[in-house]
Amino acid sequence: MTDILTIGDRDVFLVVDLQNDFCPGGNLAVPRGNEVVPLINRLSTKFQHVVLTQDWHPRGHHSFASSHGKQHFESIDVSYGAQILWPDHCVQHTAGAAFHDELQIPHAELVLRKGYHREIDSYSAFYENDRKTPTGLSGYLRERGLIRVFIAGLAFDFCVRYSAEDAQREGFDVVVIEDACRSIDMDRSEEATRQRFKSLGIRCVLAANLHGRERALA
Repeated sequence: MTDILTIGDRDVFLVVDLQNDFCPGGNLAVPRGNEVVPLINRLSTKFQHVVLTQDWHPRGHHSFASSHGKQHFESIDVSYGAQILWPDHCVQHTAGAAFHDELQIPHAELVLRKGYHREIDSYSAFYENDRKTPTGLSGYLRERGLIRVFIAGLAFDFCVRYSAEDAQREGFDVVVIEDACRSIDMDRSEEATRQRFKSLGIRCVLAANLHGRERALA
């Protein structure tokens, strides 16, 4: 029997990287990434507290293949381990870095920008990829008295995955809304993410199993 989860006032909806470059036509498009936007808009009305994340890279970021004269999706070793080299994406102040035009969450309380340190990539909403540099989100959530984090967005097997793992590591209860995510699925990374969540006890649910009072949006 599938659990029905009731959304309360100490829950937060973390919407990960719904930006143009991660949607079809973007520089690092997640297949069918745009499909989650209407569902996330509807889900957001059930939450009093919403945080949006935004990849926000400077030009020449160390994670860009163009910064090394290499091919997209090659891997190099950096100070914090292996680094996948991505196409230039979500460059500060470009159209690709902007949120998807159809994303409508006017009551979002925080936009958290990540990946702006030139030498460090950032998948998680909580830590840069060196696993040491915090974004400040944990402190923000604790100061607000929020204890459970519902996560959706792009991509399930990268930024959503790392955000979920770090949220749990920081002591929050974590729920991933699976049908409100899409995957890149590089080298079976989607299945690896499912197995990782299972081993950690991170719950994956469907949006239909979330109950909450919908709020009228201004």
